[in-house]
Amino acid sequence: MTDTTVGALRRPGLALGVLAGALALDVSGLGVLNAALPSVGDRFDLGDTTLQWVMTAYAVTFAGFLLIGGRLADVLGRRRVFEAGIALFTLSALVGAVAPSIGVLLGARAVQGIGAALSGPAALALLTETFPAGPARNRAFGVYAAVGAASFSGGVLLGGVLTQFLGWRSVLWFSVLLGVAVLAVTRIGLPDGAGHSGRLDLPGAVTGTLGLTLLVVGASSGGAARWAGLAAAVVLLVAFVLRERATADPVLPLGLFRLAPVRAASLAAFLQYMASVGMLFFAPLYLQGMLGYSPFESGIALVPMSAAVFLTANFATGKLLARYTPHTLMAVGLVLIGVGTGLWLGTPHDGNYLLQVAPGLVLSGIGQGLNFPSMTSAALAGVQPEQHGVAGAVNVVTQQIGASVGVAVMVLVAAGRSDQLAGYHLAYVVAAVACVLGAAVIALRRRA
Repeated sequence: MTDTTVGALRRPGLALGVLAGALALDVSGLGVLNAALPSVGDRFDLGDTTLQWVMTAYAVTFAGFLLIGGRLADVLGRRRVFEAGIALFTLSALVGAVAPSIGVLLGARAVQGIGAALSGPAALALLTETFPAGPARNRAFGVYAAVGAASFSGGVLLGGVLTQFLGWRSVLWFSVLLGVAVLAVTRIGLPDGAGHSGRLDLPGAVTGTLGLTLLVVGASSGGAARWAGLAAAVVLLVAFVLRERATADPVLPLGLFRLAPVRAASLAAFLQYMASVGMLFFAPLYLQGMLGYSPFESGIALVPMSAAVFLTANFATGKLLARYTPHTLMAVGLVLIGVGTGLWLGTPHDGNYLLQVAPGLVLSGIGQGLNFPSMTSAALAGVQPEQHGVAGAVNVVTQQIGASVGVAVMVLVAAGRSDQLAGYHLAYVVAAVACVLGAAVIALRRRA
């Protein structure tokens, strides 16, 4: 054990703070510019079609490069790749903050996504290296997951506050400051996480990255571009699977999916992000478009979800994991997310926030607070330590696919109804039913 490792184990609070801070950077990067989009559009004179790529450029590279990030962390060393990812994220946020044109801003956002894809899987692997299995790791997962699950909606709120009072560039400057703070304490807070023997399978990395990237691009596009992107993604992902089965050093060891906890965690990750990000997507459309809220007010309205996630994950789930299996808590969490989403079926055109909006947010937040730490724990259950980086990447990939592909399905379902609110309600039904059915699958397979 190196001096750095010993030091990290003596300062578990600092290590957890570094890893949770990095996770907050990665996850909030998806939502922190939401409230700033109108200001960005005004600054660069953009239409909605181009403007949405300020968000999508980040999501595409984040999802597309995760498997490479996980494999590099396992081969080159977790802390080394973690630092590289945070540094890349921070530098690209700086470029975005001073971007003179929309092309520079979009490029910076895409590179930010690559930085997040490098640091995210490494952070999860470092968490298991720093905290031994048992109560200490369960508590750490609780805090880590509380920060992660609350960071998207928290990022939406923070973006609204910063944009209203300091302008849209302040959102990216905040990311720069947080990234610098994380980097400043990484060396003293985290173990070395030395790499393991192996190499990066370049053909597998290329086909997997392009396949995942086109999957997200296709889901985020419309018309013929959607189907062309999805078709190309299927071809590349099939080639990726065939390559991974044939090589001795795969980017994604397919044997991971023979582990029941990994399969359950992947399903739970997809469904949570489909439903929760779907709620956060439709929330401002309903609150601002039908109830007349301002962007700042609609951001404040989401605080109950963030608070419920944080309190449940931080103060309850860690203790519950000591008594119940992750499968049990994932199933219960998904049911609560589904019921919380389903409660929004009662939102009318002139709805009352306290009676018809807040209950669904709170119940969904409690479910997320139960599910996120449990699926994070299950994602690494039974996985060899030298594969923790790529196993963590698999879980984050399924989160991002849920947040992009899953939400795209909800939007497509909603668009199929002539009445806008009825379309929203039908989308909530799809997400709610999917979560409850997923919970049943996880519970039944656990008993089998």
